[in-house]
Amino acid sequence: MTSGAATAGRAIVVHPVLPEDRAAARTPEASLDEAVGLAAAIRLDVVDARCVRVARVKPSTLFGAGAVDDIGAVVSGEEPDLAIVDTALTPVQQRNLERRWSVKVIDRTGLILEIFGERARTREGQLQVDLAHLSYQRSRLVRSWTHLERQRGGAGFVGGPGERQIELDRRQIDERIIRLKKDLEEVRRTRALHRGARERVPFPVVALVGYTNAGKSTLFNRLARADVTVQDMLFATLDPTMRAVDLVKGRRGGHRRVILSDTVGFISNLPTHLVAAFRATLEEVQNAEVVLHVRDIAHPDTEAQRDDVNAVLADLGIGVEPGGRVVEVLNKLDLLAPAEAEIVRNAAARRPDAVPISALTGEGTDDLLHAVADRLDAGRQVLDVTVSLTDGRTLAWLHERGEVLERHDDEAHAHLRVSLDPVDVARLEKRLHVSA
Repeated sequence: MTSGAATAGRAIVVHPVLPEDRAAARTPEASLDEAVGLAAAIRLDVVDARCVRVARVKPSTLFGAGAVDDIGAVVSGEEPDLAIVDTALTPVQQRNLERRWSVKVIDRTGLILEIFGERARTREGQLQVDLAHLSYQRSRLVRSWTHLERQRGGAGFVGGPGERQIELDRRQIDERIIRLKKDLEEVRRTRALHRGARERVPFPVVALVGYTNAGKSTLFNRLARADVTVQDMLFATLDPTMRAVDLVKGRRGGHRRVILSDTVGFISNLPTHLVAAFRATLEEVQNAEVVLHVRDIAHPDTEAQRDDVNAVLADLGIGVEPGGRVVEVLNKLDLLAPAEAEIVRNAAARRPDAVPISALTGEGTDDLLHAVADRLDAGRQVLDVTVSLTDGRTLAWLHERGEVLERHDDEAHAHLRVSLDPVDVARLEKRLHVSA
């Protein structure tokens, strides 16, 4: 349970174990723990948390009559300010449960939206939260006007003041959604311009992704020497943060600077309209040359969390096959017993796409930087180039676009060994003759 100090209120958390959940990789208890963590993220004091099996979903209340009564007894005894049902509720189910329990009820979507609303700091993050909130509210307008009864009969489409008010509210929400989408498009265009400027630098983008609370921000701070908010809390980071980072040398040598991007944490069962609203936040992931999938290797559900993240990456068109651009970062070695940590290290040594680390202590982070440098090098070509010393523009271009690994000059020419991306090799071939 969460501490009662400086809380936003008292809550009970109920995780329904639905028929389709019986074969899930994540245990009901682990799902309940995660829901309690989500409640703690907005400083709720969880006074009761329980799993409730649902043999058959009841359209009116989700739970069967006996379970509704049992939970109602808990509500009466604990007198919480809020009841959280850890699944998606229909508006009808939410309304009926509030009537039966005489307490405010929110579902998993509403809870995540509350967290997003508190955490978003940038203009883009706030717009995305507002859009998700409005989409959610629009589906639940019927709840706000149940106290207004129809004043007259009719042909069905002629309603009373409650129905008219719903249509007015829906129209206002639709207009705000249109405005928000336009604002978001403007933000995306601005970010595209910034991304274009970075491509001209050029610094490759390395994106950190992972399940929420996996340690991405701790790793980001260690690698970038930054001060991004780090808390033992779900969804501590909601806005993408970017820093330039110098890598240690890769297997081909040379100096490499990258843009490191910290992104929002993933989570299981994220509602579809939330994924859509936050898709722009993940654009940096889609455009990244290397994706670091940070895993909490000490978490009991680390495998299920990995599968959830991989599913989101697949939706973004990012494959997780060996040799691709995704590297698994097996984080939190420091939380494992020495024997368990050694097992993780030995298993990772047999995989080219896995690096065991502790972002907290720094163990393995140099190996990780080497792995990123090698992954970036793997897609590059090493060329021997001869350039006239009078061709200063081409020499500057090579230093700007590639990595000059070796260079020696004679009286008239510079002889360079350069690592270049394939697209830049084609550009260079237009400038001069290249011998590989």
